Amino acid sequence: MKRKRFSTGYPSANIGVHTRWLDKSWTKMARRFRDSGLESRAARTKLAVQAKPYYRAIGPGLNIGYRKNKKGGKWVARFYVGDKEYRLEAVADADDMLDADGENILDFWQAQDRARQMQADLSGETVKVAKRITVKEAVDDYIEWMEGNRKSAQDARYRADALILPALGDKLVDKLTAKEIRSWLRKVAETPPRVRSKKGAQPKFRELDDSPEAIRRRKASANRTLTVLKAALNRAWRDGSTPSDSQWRRVEPYQSVDAARARYLTVAEAQRLVNASDHAFRLLVQGALQTGARYGELAALTVADFNPDVGTVTIRESKAGKARHVVLTDEGRDYFLSATAGRAGDELMFPNHAGEPWQKSQQARPMIEACERAKIKPAIGFHGLRHTWASLAVMNGVPLMVVARNLGHADTRMVEKHYGHLAPSFIADAIRAGAPRFGNAEPSNVEALDRWRDAAVS
Repeated sequence: MKRKRFSTGYPSANIGVHTRWLDKSWTKMARRFRDSGLESRAARTKLAVQAKPYYRAIGPGLNIGYRKNKKGGKWVARFYVGDKEYRLEAVADADDMLDADGENILDFWQAQDRARQMQADLSGETVKVAKRITVKEAVDDYIEWMEGNRKSAQDARYRADALILPALGDKLVDKLTAKEIRSWLRKVAETPPRVRSKKGAQPKFRELDDSPEAIRRRKASANRTLTVLKAALNRAWRDGSTPSDSQWRRVEPYQSVDAARARYLTVAEAQRLVNASDHAFRLLVQGALQTGARYGELAALTVADFNPDVGTVTIRESKAGKARHVVLTDEGRDYFLSATAGRAGDELMFPNHAGEPWQKSQQARPMIEACERAKIKPAIGFHGLRHTWASLAVMNGVPLMVVARNLGHADTRMVEKHYGHLAPSFIADAIRAGAPRFGNAEPSNVEALDRWRDAAVS
């Protein structure tokens, strides 16, 4: 008689982590389930890299999953906890690169045993919650962690105070619904940008712009705020402060709104901008054009960060929290030589007009004024100077990986997104070399007959 394979689908009735068959005696007598696509290292190499794990049912309410990454994969366990909800837990690294050790690296069979043991440990655990917390408490905990681990904590705090906490701060995390989050996200996307005002004052907003580009920008900004909210809620879930993450996982961000729209200057425009800038700001603008560094990175530079022997500038305070060395052109090296000549190593490389460090948003007004004097329309923000360096470098044939490293990116994904279309390519070269040419016709002196003209008008 042919043995019937175990079904991957389970009825919702009588299934959960609380039922009688989840005691530890059940795990001891559980059979192992085979899967030709997961059980061997060679088979897993043929799987495509994806965020969603490859699952295999190995028992009632239990799946073992394999998450394929670019370098090795990980085992995860998915438990059914009732009411059409699942709980996902990390199990261990897969034995893709190294042999299994039974602890931190497991093969397919060991991962099954570990997942069953984890399910047994959950037996009788209805909702293991340390305490019920509000969205505000979850966000505060997350940002406190960010302040010690991420450079983007300040932006996250601004978004939380302005857009998250006023609407959702008092709600309990375990009572928050997907419908509430979607409604909140829609309102954030419909809210016009704020106008800077004093702390504690009533917020002011710009006039609502309904152009397609303005709508895209608002939706993209709403997506970034949603990322902060989800990150805070996920951290609360991992800490055991809420039983499930299913509600916010169901909320999807706006699609196709993060299109690359990097505005950059031509060489002639950049030269006009430099000439139109005031003295202290001009030095900062030139530093940005020669390095592609961010405003905050430039503001933190000291004279000692320039190494004239190898022609590099050391960025010690980067967005990613890691130092990097920006390689300069000969022109860039000459510029920094003149900017640092005779100065002490602990002096600021680019002080403002008062001799102090440039502060947050202090560059905005000088940039607007310089663009106006240089007749650059539409005007460009200071971050556009970083885009200018990268765009011109890519168009001149600098490899994307080299550009990414100088900008401080770990890989080429961001560079490809924003500047990949500017790089010389086989397709572009082939089209320009072989596509048909039709010539530029002179303006036509042919006029339509009256009856055709009258017919067209009618």
